[in-house]
Amino acid sequence: MRIAQGRRALVTGGASGFGRRIARRLHETGAAVAVLDVNGERVEETVSGLGDRALGITADVRSAAGVHAAVTRTVNAFGGLDTLVVSAGVFHVGTLEATGEHDWDRTLDVNLKGAFLTVKAAAWALRESGRGRIVTIASDCGRRGFARQVPYVASKFGLVGLTESVAAELAPAGVTANCVCPVGCPTTGMGQQVLDWKTGRTGLSADQVMEATAATNPLGRNATEDDVADAALFFISDHAGFLTGVTLDVDGGARLGSIPGTR
Repeated sequence: MRIAQGRRALVTGGASGFGRRIARRLHETGAAVAVLDVNGERVEETVSGLGDRALGITADVRSAAGVHAAVTRTVNAFGGLDTLVVSAGVFHVGTLEATGEHDWDRTLDVNLKGAFLTVKAAAWALRESGRGRIVTIASDCGRRGFARQVPYVASKFGLVGLTESVAAELAPAGVTANCVCPVGCPTTGMGQQVLDWKTGRTGLSADQVMEATAATNPLGRNATEDDVADAALFFISDHAGFLTGVTLDVDGGARLGSIPGTR
């Protein structure tokens, strides 16, 4: 099913994790895709695996000039831009007292300021396309607080709010903006960070930690990169044309409660 046929997309954080999987799925389903990432080597590797209708851009989303140039390159290469996926992000874990200003600044600058700069730079092109789509990748940490993740949680709550505000502002131009909030996935870079942290704290093996995590999920398994890519592609597809300002939990029901003793 080529649900992205003819679309012209820019994916930030597109050379790793959820961003890379979304970029690949967009390309597989008919889109021309620009992959933006701060890691140039990974950008080239990702783009070489896509082939035609793919553009690699090495840039830091914290730079207004960098994201502006990326949008311009994408528009020039593809004849326009109608799809923006904001997936660039970093993760920080540590106690409140051990979290320094540099940890806070870096996390908020990449995860939230970077999203703002990217959406701002792309807004004109998305408006002109007449069928603009914005999908931001937040986190379950954008829906509830977690200990030892203060900067990350703050940045993801902010991203949810940013997406809703952008949705309201760009709706008259026919541009939709929606947010995907996944739980951690062990195959992504951030997922590996969390896994390493948990194994270090518990003394369990990586497999044991993943099994324990899956056991606490109502659906009984961990998230996959495709679970998140499927949600993003739905928002990009014509099937979601009347949805905007939506925050979708891709978490296997992790936010659901249960009566003690019933599981």
